[in-house]
Amino acid sequence: MTQPTDIRRDLLATALWLAASGVPPLPLRAGKVPFGNCPACAKNACGGRPNMKTPGPCECPAPCHGWAAATTDPSVINSPTWVRAWREAAGVAYHPGGAGLTVVDLDNAEAIAWARASLPATRIVPTTRGEHWIYRGTMQSANAVRSGVDIKSSMQYARWLGPGTGAITVLPDVVRALIVKEPALARPATVTVPASVGGGACPHRTLTYLDRGIAMAEQRITHARSAVHATVYRTFLAVLSTHGRCGCLTETHTARLFTAAQAKGESPRHCTEAWTNALTTLGLNHG
Repeated sequence: MTQPTDIRRDLLATALWLAASGVPPLPLRAGKVPFGNCPACAKNACGGRPNMKTPGPCECPAPCHGWAAATTDPSVINSPTWVRAWREAAGVAYHPGGAGLTVVDLDNAEAIAWARASLPATRIVPTTRGEHWIYRGTMQSANAVRSGVDIKSSMQYARWLGPGTGAITVLPDVVRALIVKEPALARPATVTVPASVGGGACPHRTLTYLDRGIAMAEQRITHARSAVHATVYRTFLAVLSTHGRCGCLTETHTARLFTAAQAKGESPRHCTEAWTNALTTLGLNHG
């Protein structure tokens, strides 16, 4: 039987391997959370480490301040204060943003189905409840960007659950769009919006992919229980992020989305405004 001391040694070895690979690790205690701050850093009395929401001069040698303590310096990871943490550690985490990565954390089967229909393939790491989809590039982190989906990148940590499988691909606009809030409503002169905004063949190569994505978008709008305005806008933004540049969207696709939105009480004018704002946000509205 593997002894606890061996498990802790394995965790330390994993952390050192991550650091050598350019991925800044930190220890996790029971409950899958970082170790608490030391007395000198409690309640952010030290001013916080650099690059936190409230930057400060703190250079505490302990693994304080969660994600901000993650480091690739082996002398820190092997230091006496960190070794004390490794003795009690229950896992290893890492700072995705510090490694130039973004983790799309999918917590359930519905979220995984959405990702398979809406996101480009990339490296996938199985988790206890779902999957981590890892992309190259950083962005703002946010929780609950949609049901069962969190974004972990800058100023956030993710559990290390293994290297996963598949090649890491570039962070797509459709993921970045998940945290974008709807801007102030535009006032277009007409209510007719051209569905096709790009040109050329769809890079996804299959109409099945597009139809499945539109169906998922309809479901997201239909199942919205609150903040319908924001849900409609973000759904339009996600669809255009994926298909807005290739010209594969047709008036039929747009009508399906508008119909779903209007069934939730949205007016035709607001649908048009949300679509126009999404085009503008993505730089696709060329007049």
